[in-house]
Amino acid sequence: MWALETLAIYLTPFLIIGIAVKLLMKRSAVDLADVQKQAGTKRRPRKVFLLGGWRTED
Repeated sequence: MWALETLAIYLTPFLIIGIAVKLLMKRSAVDLADVQKQAGTKRRPRKVFLLGGWRTED
């Protein structure tokens, strides 16, 4: 029983933060296309590191 209580104590903050972030993302409704429009059309391609790998932006 102690193991379940310990698991609940450690996981609850992550679940609360995850739910809060999900709600905030729905509220702001920002899409990737909107962010790319802000960068402008004359932005040159560059190499970026994303999720453990390098890729070239278009």
